Amino acid sequence: MGQFRIGICAPSTPLYKEEAEQLIALTSQSHPEAELVFHDQCFAIEGHFAGKDELRSAAFLSLANDPAIDAIWFARGGYGAARITDEILARLEPAAHDKHYMGYSDGGNLLGALYKAGIGTQAHGPMPVDMRRDDGMAAVRRGLDWLVHQDKAALEPHVETGQKYAAFNLMTLAMMVGTPLLPNLEGHVLMIEEIAEYLYAFDRAMFNVTTHLADKSLPGIRLGRVSEVPENNRPFGEEAEGIVQRLCDRYAIPYLGGADIGHDVDNKVVPFGVLPA
Repeated sequence: MGQFRIGICAPSTPLYKEEAEQLIALTSQSHPEAELVFHDQCFAIEGHFAGKDELRSAAFLSLANDPAIDAIWFARGGYGAARITDEILARLEPAAHDKHYMGYSDGGNLLGALYKAGIGTQAHGPMPVDMRRDDGMAAVRRGLDWLVHQDKAALEPHVETGQKYAAFNLMTLAMMVGTPLLPNLEGHVLMIEEIAEYLYAFDRAMFNVTTHLADKSLPGIRLGRVSEVPENNRPFGEEAEGIVQRLCDRYAIPYLGGADIGHDVDNKVVPFGVLPA
């Protein structure tokens, strides 16, 4: 049996070559059965983005349409995936349907759209950029455990077989509402997390999401970590969990408690859809 080949591209913002070299060295020790294939586009810089929209789209397509690639791992988040997702979906070939796709943050645009289109399997989970964090190698190894082995030890602990799931960064999800990128979340336990947003912005985004999902028969919402909240010029007067509970109550969506996901090294994997037995 040949190596499990993971294609890495950057649909949003770039990595640095030294980070790719460190990740390759780590993977060769922890997961020698895996081969990381970094597209050169990961290291391109065009203003905020990892290259122009056309380059980022072409890089994703070259890996997704390659039958020799087993999985696609988004290098990092930021902003940019939504700008290229429509074009990507229109040009995917049969080989793209046989792959695992993983990322989080802005990558939720692609994960949600791929899930909606029934192309491959998707998971909200660690990315190569997480190696920048303190103890970030643990997150990267967890991501590899899922991509290479579908190791259930990498999963968010509330994920169970037989139930549908989806997970998103809240602001990303709120921006997807009303666009063709948003999948049908009816019947899904939805997990959300956030970073670096004022609580009033979190409240506004949560209002947008819950009003849209009020009639979708969600089994419930779980709240992951809300980190690095900026300090407003006056206290908002309500914490993130209180916001979620209040809006879930208002729109008759069960609030199920916490989720072990977030922009941090403890971020666990949440597959989209039903976890296979």
